[in-house]
Order: sequence, then structure tokens, then C-alpha cells
Amino acid sequence: MKTALPIHPELVSDLERQGADIKRTLTILSLLEEASQEQTESGPVSLPKEGDPRIIDVPNLQNLRVTADTAEAFFARFSLPKQFLDRAGKAGSNYVFTKKDLYLLGVHLYPYTAYGVLNGGSATTYGDSKKNQALSPAAFELLKEDFLAQAEQCKNNPKGITSAFFEANGTAGPSFLLLKMRSLLIHAMEYRILTGDYAKPVLPFFQMTSDSTDEKLREAYEQYRQDPLLADLIAETRIDPTGAFSAKQGLIGALTHSSEGLPRRIFDRAFSIPNRGLALPGGHGENFRILAPVYRKLYEEGLRFVSLGNVDNSGYTIDPVELAYFAIKNYAEGSEAAFEFSWRTPVDVKGGILVQENSGRLTVGEIGQRISGDRVREEETQGAHVLFNCATGLFSLDYLINHLDSIPNLLPIRVSDQDKEAGKYAQAEQTTWEVLGLMHNPQIMAVQKNRRFIAAKMLLETFFASPRGIRLDQSPDVEQPIKETSQLLRKGLQDLLVEEYGLIPGAGRYQPRPLTDLKKEIGRRLF
Repeated sequence: MKTALPIHPELVSDLERQGADIKRTLTILSLLEEASQEQTESGPVSLPKEGDPRIIDVPNLQNLRVTADTAEAFFARFSLPKQFLDRAGKAGSNYVFTKKDLYLLGVHLYPYTAYGVLNGGSATTYGDSKKNQALSPAAFELLKEDFLAQAEQCKNNPKGITSAFFEANGTAGPSFLLLKMRSLLIHAMEYRILTGDYAKPVLPFFQMTSDSTDEKLREAYEQYRQDPLLADLIAETRIDPTGAFSAKQGLIGALTHSSEGLPRRIFDRAFSIPNRGLALPGGHGENFRILAPVYRKLYEEGLRFVSLGNVDNSGYTIDPVELAYFAIKNYAEGSEAAFEFSWRTPVDVKGGILVQENSGRLTVGEIGQRISGDRVREEETQGAHVLFNCATGLFSLDYLINHLDSIPNLLPIRVSDQDKEAGKYAQAEQTTWEVLGLMHNPQIMAVQKNRRFIAAKMLLETFFASPRGIRLDQSPDVEQPIKETSQLLRKGLQDLLVEEYGLIPGAGRYQPRPLTDLKKEIGRRLF
């Protein structure tokens, strides 16, 4: 471990008092120094070409061909019902699994699959008036009264326990996490109905929390257990997602600002006080380090796949078709993970997109940083894919278990300069989805944005996607791209609330569909 200067004991004590991991902070400094010497991202990137076999157009997927030997071995490996294979279509020496077949196969794989969320910190910034107003001053003014009524609940609360949508009359709907748990239980009921097995644990829920969110999440889960959205389903499925596998993310020390030159050091003059540090979160990419004990525990209990996504994405739910497709590719071709990317829409002009290095390896790159906007437009006119990162992935636990010790130090570290009340400093963060660039054979699931990526980084965006967002349509002041985005997301969320979350509109608000109706609907879907 190389450090440019010794660390003053007072700084160490101050950072430890704030909850910072000194050892990890020093490791990050060392990794940044090594990266600056290697210049690992100097090479050009391009967009994936039309017909890349690693990209699967999920909405238009018709079938998957698998050699007979591979299919039979796969079924044996996961104890899948032989009669299912006997009914599958064949073409020569291949089995041909239709999309419906893949759906049913995915349900059969639920006992081997865990579902996890990255909770992040509190939702204070999410409800910040100035940051939300910057999205669209006209939309903010139109929804200001609604916004202010809801913003207070966000202060110092985990985003996951704030409302995932707002009814047409402006009242708050269920929280992000409450809906996710309901969806998980509905999928668990699919397995119970399909197999008749009411004993086997399926789809365990896991999460990464933080010092600022852990206690409030546990308190919320105690209440959720009795909530009408969950209580009947918990009793019916004998699965309780409120008893989550959990690990708490700590903090790391802020680093010196770039104006102080390289190599960077630990920031030691917070608020202009000598030997005063600043403890900050290190990004959700730390999950590979923080959740390592959880991943190992899940593996010991027989789980082999984990689904991972952000808590604020209402489109992040279990997709059995994607699960089955990836599981087969993992078994047959060694695919390490599958990541969701959405087809570009007219309002997508910035963000992380799928790019390809000269070596052919896929990774995530920011438009304007890793690849220029002009280059994107030029390649798009030549038929290249433009796919935006949905921050959702399916991972092979075999892969993760074998790489948990190395991923934290191989994942890129992004450093951003800050100039705030504490002074000029830098924050180091890691992003989960850049693990894609470490893999040899990832699968890319190309999905519809308004079904799989309804994310809300700001409270106003939640209003855009909510039934309440209909107020934007008739306003002459709101920008047309904002209206179009709202309409697209509202349609997607409306479909999700009914089809994925088991709700029905009525009496001015969405209500849970009765358990008997849910079971009938699941039966129609499966049989």
C-alpha cells in the first residue's frame, strides 16, 4: 500500500468517529494512483453493431434453440420437471423453447434465484426544491402545491419507503419497497400454483442499506408485514420478504480536490479546520464488497442467481423470461451476467450507454465522456444500436463467489470534485453496472424503457410517471419533451400497476386485487 504522506492521528480519529473506513479509503487512493499511471481508459469505443448475438431484443424474442444434450443436462442440474422437456418443440437435434416456455422455465427457477435492491441513502436530495425545479420550471410551478405536500415525507427518509407514485387526485400511493415486495410475493405465488410446492423457499429478498437508512427500513418492514398489500400473500405463499438478508454500507473519507494536484490525499481541512475529515458514501458499486457475506450465504443455501437493481426503479421486477434465458446461457456458454438496456427514446440525450472497446469487450460509457455525442449520432445513422443502461442485472452466483475478492479493486473508481460548505474536496464512487466491463461473455437484454426503467432520481420525475402527471398534458407552459416523457412513463407505470403489482383502479385510487382474483389471473397466465 502506497501513501504519499502519513495520516495525522487526529484525522484518523475524526474520520472513524464519522464512520469512515480508513483502510478502504487508503486502498482507493492506492488504486487511483495505479490507474493514473496505467491510463486504462485511453482507447476509443464504438457502439455495438446490428446483429450482435450478445444483445437480445426481449420484447420481440420468439424462441431459444438449445442443443438436446445441453437442455437435458440443464434440466438435470436444476431438477426441472422432465415432462416439461418432453412437451417442448424440437428442430433436428435442438429443443426450441418458445417465449411461453421460457416464462414457465423461469418460474421453475425461482427457488434458485434471489431478488435484491440497492437502497442508497436518504431521500433528502430527491425532494430538494431547487434541484427539482431545475428539471422543468414550468412543470414544477404547475405541480408545486402537490410537490411541497409530498416533499416533507422525503426528508431524512430512505427513498424506498417514500411513495412510488401519486394518484390522479394527488394523494400518495404505496412505497417503492412495498410494491416491490408485493410483486415478489405474486411471483412466489406463481411458483406455488405452477408446482404445487408450498414448502420450498423461493425468491429471498436481500438489500444493501446504509447508516442513515438501516433502522428506518427495519421499522418500516415491521409495519409492512401487516399491510393489506402483503399480509394475505405472505400467508398464502409462506414467504416473508420483510425478513430481508441485509448488509449495511459504511462510509469512506473524502479526497483532496484536483486543484491540489496529484496524487490525491485524504481531505483534511473540512470547514477549514485542520485534521477535520469528511465521511461520504462510496457509491452502490460497493455492493460487491458490502454484500459479499450475503452473496456467500445465499450460495450456501442453494441459490445460484441474483437479481439486482435500484430501489427507485418501479420497472425493476423479476422477469421469468429473462431469468430462464440467462440461466441457460450461463450454463451453456458461461455467461456471467445479464444487464438490461433500453432502446433509445427521443428524450434520451445523456447518460450511460452500451459501448464496445477495440477488443470487442462490452462496457458502459457516458455520452460526452467515454464517447462523444457526435460519434453516437454518426454510428446510429449507420445502423448501430444505442442502448441506455437501466441499472438492472442478473448475476451468476458462481461467478460472483469466485470474484468477490477481486471485483472491488477492479471496478473503476469515479472521482468528482465538489465545492460545498465543507470546502473544496473530491468524492470517490464506484458504479455497480461498470462490472459489465470486467466480464467476457455478458448478455444484454434490450427492453422497453417504459416497462423496465421507470426510475425517479427526483421527486418531480415520480409525478411525471404518476396518474397525477396528467395535469401536464393541457398546460401550454410545460415543454413538449416533458409532456411526451410523462405520457410514455404514465402508460408504462399504469400497465405495471395492474399487470405486475396486482392493483386495480377504482374509487379514485388503486386498490389491491383480491387474492382469489390474483390466483385466477396467475392460473390463466401459467396454464
